[in-house]
Amino acid sequence: MIKKDYTTPKQILFNVQNQVSIGVIVADTGVTAVDGKKIIKAGTPVGGETNVLVNRSTPVVVTNTAANGANAQGVLLHDVDVTNGEANGTMLIWGFVNLDRLDVVPVTEAIAALEGKITFLRD
Repeated sequence: MIKKDYTTPKQILFNVQNQVSIGVIVADTGVTAVDGKKIIKAGTPVGGETNVLVNRSTPVVVTNTAANGANAQGVLLHDVDVTNGEANGTMLIWGFVNLDRLDVVPVTEAIAALEGKITFLRD
């Protein structure tokens, strides 16, 4: 028997009416397993060298390091489980994100790359 717990997804948006998001494929590249699961948390900057808005079949990767933060194209709207490989996710490309609701703090480089697209603020 498999037991599953269902919960309401964490709401990272400061303003839920003013947002634009798109469906994306999320890669498991560079994601470390915790307790046997590879979960990329909501609010994590993602993107890559290829523009996902132009080439929609390109998987996005986590871009929350100083080395690749400049490649951020958005943030994940909800947690994404990539334990079994690539998975579908939702990427926020314009909106307002509440920093107080994030489990992962975006790096300065990612925040700069998303300037004018995503506004990060606190309650």
